Amino acid sequence: MPEGKAAGIVCVHLDEQRRCRLFGDPRRPAACGDFQASVEVCGSSPEQAITILDQLEMDSLPDGRSVP
Repeated sequence: MPEGKAAGIVCVHLDEQRRCRLFGDPRRPAACGDFQASVEVCGSSPEQAITILDQLEMDSLPDGRSVP
């Protein structure tokens, strides 16, 4: 995603199980490689992780921007 990933848009590099297809690949963005999973961020299930991460993404939008 050369232009970056907008909030609310699923990364094009995720497979059907939402696993990164670029894991271990040098093309993987640094932000993804630097991410440290924790219970506070990922919850205790895949569903809870998506809910929390979606909310964090929305909360981090610059003022005046909205999800496409």
